[in-house]
Amino acid sequence: MTSLIDIQNQIALLQKQADELKAKEFDKTVQEILAKMEAFGITLDDLQGGKARGRKVTNKPGKSSNPAPAKYRGPNGETWSGRGLMPRWLAALVAQGQSKESFAIGV
Repeated sequence: MTSLIDIQNQIALLQKQADELKAKEFDKTVQEILAKMEAFGITLDDLQGGKARGRKVTNKPGKSSNPAPAKYRGPNGETWSGRGLMPRWLAALVAQGQSKESFAIGV
Protein backbone atom coordinates (compact mmCIF):
# COMPACT_ATOMS: atom_id res chain seq x y z
CA MET A 1 0.00 0.00 0.00
CA THR A 2 1.26 3.44 -0.89
CA SER A 3 1.70 5.94 1.94
CA LEU A 4 0.74 9.58 1.90
CA ILE A 5 4.40 10.60 1.85
CA ASP A 6 5.04 8.43 -1.24
CA ILE A 7 2.09 10.02 -3.05
CA GLN A 8 3.24 13.53 -2.12
CA ASN A 9 6.74 12.73 -3.43
CA GLN A 10 5.22 11.48 -6.70
CA ILE A 11 3.16 14.66 -6.99
CA ALA A 12 6.28 16.80 -6.45
CA LEU A 13 8.20 14.82 -9.07
CA LEU A 14 5.37 15.07 -11.61
CA GLN A 15 4.98 18.80 -10.96
CA LYS A 16 8.70 19.31 -11.58
CA GLN A 17 8.41 17.37 -14.88
CA ALA A 18 5.38 19.41 -15.90
CA ASP A 19 7.21 22.69 -15.19
CA GLU A 20 10.19 21.53 -17.27
CA LEU A 21 7.93 20.62 -20.22
CA LYS A 22 6.11 23.91 -19.97
CA ALA A 23 9.40 25.87 -20.00
CA LYS A 24 10.66 23.80 -22.95
CA GLU A 25 7.50 24.35 -25.03
CA PHE A 26 6.85 27.98 -24.04
CA ASP A 27 8.92 29.69 -26.76
CA LYS A 28 7.57 27.36 -29.46
CA THR A 29 3.98 28.06 -28.40
CA VAL A 30 4.52 31.83 -28.37
CA GLN A 31 5.96 31.66 -31.89
CA GLU A 32 2.94 29.65 -33.11
CA ILE A 33 0.55 32.18 -31.59
CA LEU A 34 2.42 35.11 -33.13
CA ALA A 35 2.37 33.40 -36.54
CA LYS A 36 -1.41 32.90 -36.31
CA MET A 37 -1.92 36.49 -35.17
CA GLU A 38 0.02 37.72 -38.18
CA ALA A 39 -1.82 35.40 -40.59
CA PHE A 40 -5.25 36.56 -39.38
CA GLY A 41 -4.30 40.18 -38.77
CA ILE A 42 -5.01 39.95 -35.05
CA THR A 43 -3.61 42.74 -32.89
CA LEU A 44 -3.11 42.98 -29.15
CA ASP A 45 -6.04 45.40 -29.13
CA ASP A 46 -8.24 42.64 -30.54
CA LEU A 47 -7.19 40.32 -27.73
CA GLN A 48 -7.80 42.93 -25.06
CA GLY A 49 -11.46 43.46 -25.90
CA GLY A 50 -11.19 45.65 -28.98
CA LYS A 51 -13.56 45.37 -31.91
CA ALA A 52 -14.29 41.87 -33.14
CA ARG A 53 -13.29 41.32 -36.75
CA GLY A 54 -15.52 39.52 -39.20
CA ARG A 55 -18.35 38.83 -36.80
CA LYS A 56 -21.11 40.91 -35.40
CA VAL A 57 -21.35 41.13 -31.63
CA THR A 58 -24.91 41.32 -30.38
CA ASN A 59 -26.35 41.75 -26.95
CA LYS A 60 -27.98 38.72 -25.41
CA PRO A 61 -31.73 38.96 -25.25
CA GLY A 62 -32.90 39.63 -21.75
CA LYS A 63 -35.77 41.16 -19.93
CA SER A 64 -37.19 44.20 -21.61
CA SER A 65 -36.54 47.54 -19.96
CA ASN A 66 -40.20 48.36 -20.69
CA PRO A 67 -42.33 45.65 -19.08
CA ALA A 68 -45.86 45.14 -20.32
CA PRO A 69 -48.47 47.20 -18.47
CA ALA A 70 -50.65 45.44 -15.92
CA LYS A 71 -54.07 44.34 -17.21
CA TYR A 72 -55.31 42.61 -14.06
CA ARG A 73 -55.16 43.61 -10.38
CA GLY A 74 -55.88 41.28 -7.47
CA PRO A 75 -57.60 42.07 -4.19
CA ASN A 76 -54.24 42.42 -2.41
CA GLY A 77 -52.69 44.66 -5.07
CA GLU A 78 -51.11 41.87 -7.13
CA THR A 79 -50.83 42.63 -10.83
CA TRP A 80 -50.52 40.61 -14.01
CA SER A 81 -49.91 41.77 -17.57
CA GLY A 82 -51.94 38.98 -19.12
CA ARG A 83 -48.83 37.43 -20.65
CA GLY A 84 -47.45 34.04 -19.74
CA LEU A 85 -49.00 31.63 -17.29
CA MET A 86 -51.86 32.84 -15.12
CA PRO A 87 -50.45 33.71 -11.69
CA ARG A 88 -51.44 31.58 -8.70
CA TRP A 89 -53.44 34.32 -7.03
CA LEU A 90 -55.68 34.71 -10.10
CA ALA A 91 -55.88 30.98 -10.80
CA ALA A 92 -57.09 30.41 -7.23
CA LEU A 93 -59.77 33.10 -7.58
CA VAL A 94 -60.94 31.69 -10.92
CA ALA A 95 -61.07 28.21 -9.35
CA GLN A 96 -63.38 29.68 -6.68
CA GLY A 97 -65.79 30.69 -9.44
CA GLN A 98 -64.81 34.34 -10.04
CA SER A 99 -64.18 35.52 -13.59
CA LYS A 100 -60.80 36.69 -14.73
CA GLU A 101 -62.43 39.75 -16.32
CA SER A 102 -63.70 40.93 -12.93
CA PHE A 103 -60.07 41.72 -12.05
CA ALA A 104 -59.33 43.60 -15.29
CA ILE A 105 -57.94 47.06 -14.81
CA GLY A 106 -60.17 49.67 -16.50
CA VAL A 107 -58.44 51.40 -19.37
